[in-house]
Amino acid sequence: MKLKNTQKILYLIADCKAGLAPIEEALRAGVDYLQLREKDLTSARYLELARAVKSLCEKYHTPFIVNDRIDIALLSGADGVHLGADDVPVSDARRLLGEAAIIGATAKTVEGAIAAQRSGADYLGSGAFFETATKSDAVPLAPELYREILNSITIPDVAVGGITVDNCDLPLSLGADGLAISAGIMKSEHIAEAVSAFRKKLGMLHR
Repeated sequence: MKLKNTQKILYLIADCKAGLAPIEEALRAGVDYLQLREKDLTSARYLELARAVKSLCEKYHTPFIVNDRIDIALLSGADGVHLGADDVPVSDARRLLGEAAIIGATAKTVEGAIAAQRSGADYLGSGAFFETATKSDAVPLAPELYREILNSITIPDVAVGGITVDNCDLPLSLGADGLAISAGIMKSEHIAEAVSAFRKKLGMLHR
């Protein structure tokens, strides 16, 4: 299922450091998309985890996206891949994965956003909006620049980077088509409640 900017998107970025149970809890609670983002793993282990998470996503009818690794996406049967600025170009990923695949790209500039859309990206992720332990080197994205990025594209853009239930009003008020959440859900003591709280926020503000 391709992302559409007709409804607000709750996009979970997860890893398997705490096992599969927290991921399944989030899926059961109702996220729209799940991206598996693993670092410092062997390819064999990454593929093993991707296949396990793909099975869970199928159980809950949730599209499954792999971060960075086109090979892992292909071999695990993922629905798509998310690519950073230093990864394989979007156009090449499209050629390998086909038209049905969901391909996302990170965009931190207007030029990057326009180029990614022209290359065939289905959605963009822009940030970081706030300090985040997930990416300690992330540079904050100015609100004014985010508005410019949104105005330059027609595909959905999800805000990412240190987003919590308490601070997500900012990117949503700027026009974000959704929220990409990692620690705000996965490190919550009550994952289902965190998902529900984000869902409520996404229903309150509209572009």
